[in-house]
Amino acid sequence: MNIISIQNNIGLPKYKQIILSIEKAIDEEKLVKGDRLPSVNKVCLAFSLSRDTVLLAYDELKKRGIIYAIPGKGYYVKSVETTIKQKVFLLFDELNIFKEDIYNSFLQHIGKNVQVDIFFHHFNIQVFQKLINDSNGNYTKYIIMPTNLLDTASSIKTLPVNEVIILDQTNPDLRAYPAIYQNHEKDIFEGLYNAKARLKNYKKLILIFPGFREPLGMKIGFEAFCLEYNFEYEIISEFTDRKIAVGDVYIIPTDRELVHVIENARNQNLRLGLDFGIISYNETRLKKIVANGITTISTHFETMGKILAEMVLKGKKEQIENKSSLIMRNSL
Repeated sequence: MNIISIQNNIGLPKYKQIILSIEKAIDEEKLVKGDRLPSVNKVCLAFSLSRDTVLLAYDELKKRGIIYAIPGKGYYVKSVETTIKQKVFLLFDELNIFKEDIYNSFLQHIGKNVQVDIFFHHFNIQVFQKLINDSNGNYTKYIIMPTNLLDTASSIKTLPVNEVIILDQTNPDLRAYPAIYQNHEKDIFEGLYNAKARLKNYKKLILIFPGFREPLGMKIGFEAFCLEYNFEYEIISEFTDRKIAVGDVYIIPTDRELVHVIENARNQNLRLGLDFGIISYNETRLKKIVANGITTISTHFETMGKILAEMVLKGKKEQIENKSSLIMRNSL
């Protein structure tokens, strides 16, 4: 018990005094990896504390990865790295160049005293549920990308409500949680509106929308724009070996389909930006130079990562809509 020091009337909550005492004992090597901590009951009796106070301290140390619990036996030192003040569970759908930009920006702005563990659910609800369940209680923050998976809210609601942040896509079932997200319906509508003067030079707008990974708002916003401004349009699930007609404009969410369209156009000897057009979704550096420049509608991924880090560090509770813009190039 001599590793824990509790003082009255010093303006510091007693659960934090327990945390600081254990951190100090580890730093001074009075506690080493594998050592058992005083039991909750012993600490309560020694300092006339409630169980909730002691459990609050031990739970925070557990979430930071400093201690771990063995049911029926007690708490033990797991790590002697006491500089880690937060431990973040980061759940992405998949790793692609856009998510990599978010991740790198997040790491750049989060600082060195935060440990970030990244996981992927690959649009599989069973994997999503298992990762959430296995992580519960082991982190100080949970950053979750639910995408368009059904019934993610039931799993997310098992986590501590004040420790969850929703990333990239949100929905009405998750309105209780802070978020940094894209408004896909609004973004595609406004992007197409800003390109309207050039789109009038074409005959038909075609959205390639597989619908598996892509947010439904993208399709809704596309249809709303075409109907409001009287553009002939079509929505297809994949391009395959479709023949490109002169006057077509393809709106393409995935880079794989972007490659297919460009390859087919070359086989048909069609000139991009003259005979037909392309608007790609999500900006990358490569799109600045491919085919003499690809027009994109894109959110600002680096900004998203920066805001996400601020939400973790400052405890922001807002729902923040990340900005999107049209980047006009020669493909339109």
